[in-house]
Amino acid sequence: MDTRSKLLSLEAAKRLQGPLTLATGYFDVLCAEDARELAQAGRPLLVAVVQNGEEIWLAEARAEMVAALRVVDYVVAAGHDDLDELIESLRPARVLRLEEGQARRAQRLIEDVQRNANR
Repeated sequence: MDTRSKLLSLEAAKRLQGPLTLATGYFDVLCAEDARELAQAGRPLLVAVVQNGEEIWLAEARAEMVAALRVVDYVVAAGHDDLDELIESLRPARVLRLEEGQARRAQRLIEDVQRNANR
């Protein structure tokens, strides 16, 4: 399956119909915890890959990585300012915000790498 067909523009994402789950996150470092949370989120699942300005990978690369997950039906890259409008347009059955947990895990990863580099 060509997972690029899951990638939507912001305008196309706003036109999705029916009840769906919207999950938002940075997905700069995709980890098993992210995959578990998305697997439990509910279907159909739209994932908004959010930009925070501190990412290692471009939004397009992160969106492609998330689209490769079987549990994800659609992916859109969005800025923080776009999220409120997206939520208002879609009125999702559930919104799952993953940014805070992802930021904590990324910080722990950085600290672990730095600690191991200083050994």
